[in-house]
Amino acid sequence: MKGYTPPPRMVVSNEPLPITRNITITEGISVKDLAEKLEIRAKDLIARLLGRGVFATVNQSLDAELASEMARFFGAETNIITFEEQAAKEVADAAATEEGGAGESVPRPPVVTIMGHVDHGKTTLLDAIRSTSVAEGEAGGITQHIGAYKVTVQDKQSPAYGRQIVFLDTPGHEAFTRMRARGAESTDIVVLVVAADDGVMPQTLEAIDHAHAAEVPIIVAVNKVDKPDAMPDRVKKQLADRGLMPEDWGGTTVFVDVSAKQKTNLNLLMEVICLVADLQELRAVPEHPATGVVLEAKLDRGRGPVATLLVQNGTLRASDNFVVGNVYGKIRAMFDDRGNPLQTAPPSTPVEILGMEGLPHAGDQFVVVADRDKARGISEYREQKAREAALAKSSRVSLEGLAEQIKTAGTKELNIILKGDVGGSVEVLSDLLTKLSNEKVRLKLLRAGVGAITESDVLLASASNAIIIGFNVRPERKAQDLAEQEKVDIRLHSIIYELQDEIKRAMTGMLDPVFKETLQGHALVQETFRIPKVGTIAGCRVLDGIVKRDSQVRLLRDNVVVFTGKVSSLRRFKDDASEVRNGMECGISIANFSDIKAGDTIEAFVTEKVAAEALV
Repeated sequence: MKGYTPPPRMVVSNEPLPITRNITITEGISVKDLAEKLEIRAKDLIARLLGRGVFATVNQSLDAELASEMARFFGAETNIITFEEQAAKEVADAAATEEGGAGESVPRPPVVTIMGHVDHGKTTLLDAIRSTSVAEGEAGGITQHIGAYKVTVQDKQSPAYGRQIVFLDTPGHEAFTRMRARGAESTDIVVLVVAADDGVMPQTLEAIDHAHAAEVPIIVAVNKVDKPDAMPDRVKKQLADRGLMPEDWGGTTVFVDVSAKQKTNLNLLMEVICLVADLQELRAVPEHPATGVVLEAKLDRGRGPVATLLVQNGTLRASDNFVVGNVYGKIRAMFDDRGNPLQTAPPSTPVEILGMEGLPHAGDQFVVVADRDKARGISEYREQKAREAALAKSSRVSLEGLAEQIKTAGTKELNIILKGDVGGSVEVLSDLLTKLSNEKVRLKLLRAGVGAITESDVLLASASNAIIIGFNVRPERKAQDLAEQEKVDIRLHSIIYELQDEIKRAMTGMLDPVFKETLQGHALVQETFRIPKVGTIAGCRVLDGIVKRDSQVRLLRDNVVVFTGKVSSLRRFKDDASEVRNGMECGISIANFSDIKAGDTIEAFVTEKVAAEALV
């Protein structure tokens, strides 16, 4: 048409703007929110995404890397924080602008986890504290109902009279480790229970390792002091050797002699807990929206997903919207540790809630949000990222990739868990490994012990991103499966110098693994037969996998390597067999070795030569 001028076409410049400012963005930020932070029109941002081959709507969540790239293009550097951190920042900003000091922090009750060896009276001590510190009729079914409870000091003579303490009844060390693995420091103090007649046991040492790794103060309760064979001083000496020096010996660890059965010194223990809590200056702001951590979660047939939460800051109210991990929801009902319905839950209160859209994990952080749609968006974004992370390769530390990680991250701390067959070897290796540290790599020994590599070792390694080194010991079968699932690197050695060389080469980036060991199967020795001119034949049942005539084998006794060699003969009944599979019985003789006993395990494996690049 004459005189018609078509409108100008929208042109998207390919030249990035100079960086002039810094903005803070949350994980899973939407296109609309990012445009607002960058102070540009949403359609300009969508056009730029389109130019990069990404089709997006204004409400679509962007991944952190893409959002940072877009921000840099429009002249802004980004600082990425989690949704929980953003919510906490908004609350703090709001409190700072409020008048009349509405956001004043007040002291909160301490959260205490009781840990220790299984038969050292941990449960009895919990029951004794509960019955003496809670008014009659209030303690019924607490532990079974919720796994956490709040008690009040009832002794009027005590300086801590009327003070409240929250006790966590965690199911063993696993929950404690998994919480820490997800970055949730849910406990303020650990009470380590040690029996005076039994002393320090393996699980006591595990509890110390976990408490040290979580960096929380330890109070030692020496239990069963009323027994005639009780030796509290021996416990003090054993723990002093492990770095927990008693106060009366010039150290910093508080020791309290208690008797759960006689209910002696329980109030003294409560006073000590309150004293340690006062030194930590534990505070919270009740007026804020609630934040906290999931202690446990289960699927109830009648009520759907049920979670036990510990409110760490703010006040949780019925009908609040919240995000917990990659699940969102609205509180339909809330109960205290005695099963009574609640409308509000102040800081340091364990509660049971209903109303989640899915099942969260123990250790997930929860945060109350005003906008349900935003909660759903964050939940969906996290669900997608969790799926991607499961499909992607794990970023666990391995010795092969150590030098590369040093280049990218500068100084690297390599956490190590060491297990050996005898105490002497463990001592020597501990000294050796700590001396290998240099200005580029700092080797940190998280745990050193005698015995097989257990599930607990693998869980600690997973939580702390550590490498497990086994010297003349093997992982238990369940531990091996868990290590494969959690992508934990286990290194097995029998010669000290080889182990030293391997760590040195890994630190300098010269590690060239040329042999790869493939596990074939395990067989349990049920009976042994001595045949003249042949030697000892082991009557075995194959537990898993396969045993072949040309297999290399290790003989394990209590998961400690006794002998490594080859199969000299493999028989099914009277016939020679080339292989025996899972569930079958067979006779195995090991070349040049006859000290086989019933109950031993024969582990079959094959060593293959592989290209070094395949393992890097």
